[in-house]
Amino acid sequence: MMDYFSPGLAGIPATRSQISWIDGKKGVLEYRGVYIDTLCQQSHFIEVAYLLLFGAFPTRAQLAQFNADLCVHRRIKYRIVDLIKCLPENGHPMDALQAAVAALGMFYPDKNVQDEKTQYLSSVRLIAKLPTIIAACARLRRGDDIVLPRDDLSHAENFLYMLTEKVPDPIVAKILDTCLILHAEHTMNASTFSGLVTASTLADPYTVVSSAVGTLKGPLHGGANEKVLEMLREIGSIANVRPYIEAKLLAHEKIMGLGHREYKVKDPRAVILQHLSRCLFDHLGKSPLYEIAEEVERVAEEKMAGKGVYTNIDFYSGILYQKIGIEPDFFTPLFAMARVVGWLSHWIEQVRDNHIFRPTEIYEGRHDQPYIPLDKRKEA
Repeated sequence: MMDYFSPGLAGIPATRSQISWIDGKKGVLEYRGVYIDTLCQQSHFIEVAYLLLFGAFPTRAQLAQFNADLCVHRRIKYRIVDLIKCLPENGHPMDALQAAVAALGMFYPDKNVQDEKTQYLSSVRLIAKLPTIIAACARLRRGDDIVLPRDDLSHAENFLYMLTEKVPDPIVAKILDTCLILHAEHTMNASTFSGLVTASTLADPYTVVSSAVGTLKGPLHGGANEKVLEMLREIGSIANVRPYIEAKLLAHEKIMGLGHREYKVKDPRAVILQHLSRCLFDHLGKSPLYEIAEEVERVAEEKMAGKGVYTNIDFYSGILYQKIGIEPDFFTPLFAMARVVGWLSHWIEQVRDNHIFRPTEIYEGRHDQPYIPLDKRKEA
């Protein structure tokens, strides 16, 4: 009988994969063997999406076809828009996103999930439609009409356009595109595992992504960048940084945006995001929160670097997104808009050689208990 127990399956391999790889001691992240910083410098989100999904860089013709297919499928059914309109205005956008993604599966009942054509079309639809759904949620909540997508704009440009009905600044769009690359995939994490468990039942890809969205909503997974923003506002000034950090450490409380389960050095994505933040603030103007953030990182490294605690991807992404004009509770939907590529890549990999996930448990309850009649049961 197995009696080994690892809480949360920590350190236990759940699958084999060729999609991404981390070296936490050196601060390395690779997608299909390509360094993340190389992809951010030389590629763009749609090309990276193709690489993650299908295992190789697309040819010029394949990339053109992939991009054209994505443009065709950016639009969403009016009934999906009606569904979003019926949801509470004060509800969290992640709940709306999960509901809308699940509903997509009713319009596109792709049951043969091991068919390559199904995998391609389902991936295209989900990557193309998530930005439209998220932008629709943001505008409808404000009482505005949705903005239809434009086929002549890139993935990032189109998303920003659907939010504001204005063609975005090219520098801002490029920075967002790079952010999408950084968030697209990160090996085995809670939402990817959730999606894999659902995929292993041969459920349709919309159900797979919906389950992953629900997992990402949890505060221990997605949403940390929103908490970082709240923390920086609470600190309020550079002068308050050191006493704030010291008080948190004395109370053994978590400092948002610091530390990562995999990385014992600075998260390589945080390195790139910090550079992007500097570029953005140089372009659009400095923010007091950014200056506070840099001081938090400096003091935190002084106090915690010896323990392998450094900034992670969430630390700079929130202030960057806010500067772009994204509302804080839409930070995690934006995360999902990128990570859907990773979820779908793992879905495709899973169903090619599928084994349903059926872990066991260690039972710690009682045995041979009698049935107690209702009139003899004592109130607690």
